[in-house]
Amino acid sequence: MVGLLVATVLVTLSASPQTGPGPASPTPTVEVAAPGDYQLLRLKDGTSATGRVEAADERRFTFRTLTNTVLDVEMGEVLSVTPLNGRVVNGEFWPADSNPTRLFFAPTGRSLEKGEASFGVYQLLMPFVQYGVTDRLSIGGGAPLMIGAGDLPVWFTPKFRVANSRSADLSIGVLHVVNMGDDSVGIAYAVATRGTTDAAFTGGAGYAYSSGDPDRAGAPVVMVGGEKRISRRLKFVTENYWFSGAGLVSGGVRFLGERLSADIAMVTPLGYAESGFIAFPMVNFVWKMH
Repeated sequence: MVGLLVATVLVTLSASPQTGPGPASPTPTVEVAAPGDYQLLRLKDGTSATGRVEAADERRFTFRTLTNTVLDVEMGEVLSVTPLNGRVVNGEFWPADSNPTRLFFAPTGRSLEKGEASFGVYQLLMPFVQYGVTDRLSIGGGAPLMIGAGDLPVWFTPKFRVANSRSADLSIGVLHVVNMGDDSVGIAYAVATRGTTDAAFTGGAGYAYSSGDPDRAGAPVVMVGGEKRISRRLKFVTENYWFSGAGLVSGGVRFLGERLSADIAMVTPLGYAESGFIAFPMVNFVWKMH
């Protein structure tokens, strides 16, 4: 018994946490910003500043803020230095739209980068996810939130960016919906976007198909849309369709967060004279992950 007690005490003491100092926190990487780039500086005391690192060595660096204040910072004071995507307008940093690959519903010509993912909900009932497999190819899908509604549709959204430049992007893709009873429907499309995430025009054309209605296979669909930045946190967006003698017109605003965006718009059907004027709201949320 004595031997067992001694062994137990020794094991307990050896497993006790050490009271000495733990390993030091790793020093974050600090890099000089390229011309035109901006960074977010966070210090361990809780303060932060937007600007750019102008010079750095192993112990210190200089950081110029948007108000042209130059800070001399010790490496040990730094929590992080994070690159920012956006631009400066009248001395204020405007972050880039975190949801540049879509208007309200339609895709733009832009593509997710490799490893990026977007999670969203259309009309509060239709969640979707899209993931960047490469800088050009993304895949995704979704299904409506309707518990107990029987056979529910499931959609798949592969997309491939064919070409891109500083001001234009061209992509092709498919919206394919299955489990519509014994039917499957979809749209194969090509879409191009010209401009920046602050102001751009998007146009697309596609063919709608249906396995249950071969006569409608190849029905053309045309989409035109645009986006215009209004302020640091607000953007105007429009998305409009024309198909088989009818169409949809929509317009609204996007509220811009660092990773979360929210769309609020009104949609009006065209070409349905017997129904009179109808308009209904549209609400979407999208979360971007890097």
